[in-house]
Amino acid sequence: MDYINLGKTGLKVSRLTLGMMSYGTSKWREWVLDEEESRPFVRRALELGINFFDTADMYSLGMSEEVTGRALADFAQRDDVIIATKVFSPMGPGPNQKGLSRKHIMQSIDGSLRRLKTDYVDLYQIHRWDYETPIEETLDALNDVVRSGKARYIGASSMFAYQFTRALYLSRIHGWAQFVSMQNQYNLVYREEEREMLPLCIEEGIGVIPWSPLARGFLAGGRGAEKNETTRARSDIYAHNLYYKDADFAVAAQVDEIAAKRGVKSAQIALAWLLHRPGVTSPIIGATKMYQLEEAVSATGIHLEADELAALEAAYIPHAVADHD
Repeated sequence: MDYINLGKTGLKVSRLTLGMMSYGTSKWREWVLDEEESRPFVRRALELGINFFDTADMYSLGMSEEVTGRALADFAQRDDVIIATKVFSPMGPGPNQKGLSRKHIMQSIDGSLRRLKTDYVDLYQIHRWDYETPIEETLDALNDVVRSGKARYIGASSMFAYQFTRALYLSRIHGWAQFVSMQNQYNLVYREEEREMLPLCIEEGIGVIPWSPLARGFLAGGRGAEKNETTRARSDIYAHNLYYKDADFAVAAQVDEIAAKRGVKSAQIALAWLLHRPGVTSPIIGATKMYQLEEAVSATGIHLEADELAALEAAYIPHAVADHD
């Protein structure tokens, strides 16, 4: 496993991040693994050299953080791992149990630390932009979280580039802790981040840790021109809203073709393409079967030629900007 600085910070992270949304309780989502099923994935990820683990308070309504905290405490030394979590989504029915107000941020960081069984998180991220809270309030609160020692760094997730620019500017002029990372949707069938967000991150030295590198399994193989779907894909309305255009199937077919020629899996080609993209630090991978985790790590060693990269990118068509609210 190779390691890379998270943006312009001195923090070294593995070239892949293990996304912990798949681990928690199946009562939240039927495809989520319960704790005992989850633990081998954390242990194997550590054995493979992954040191970066990303969760959120809302995954399994807190249970993902609990599973993450217990597994890492059992299988690793705290100083050897990078723990990231997120705040924004509702954690209860009350009007102040969501968003990015000072009240909710201060409650949420304490709740996350308690569930993760740690004194601090390495990266505390805002899960989305809060249109109901002044960004100055959010940034000031996040600065206090960092200054109190409860988080080492702060990061952001899917939003418009103009919003991220404003946040970076305000933090700079006020002397507040600045965002060091951007967790955005980026894969072969959703490349809208290449227009503004990725150039901004490269210019500002922001680490990019894309979510959904396989487009929620769309690029994992077997779709192609036949438009085959897995059971989960057929029931995943969210994915159908993001992908499933004719051109997306053409991209998937090209991924399958290059994978077949190389004798590797389609998922590995899709992930290798992302690792070739400028500015990308550590894609967030999900795994509910052990071979998925091991194949993802193997993909870090795949070097794609220029003609392969061009072929993978040729069929792409613009998409509507998605998931920024």
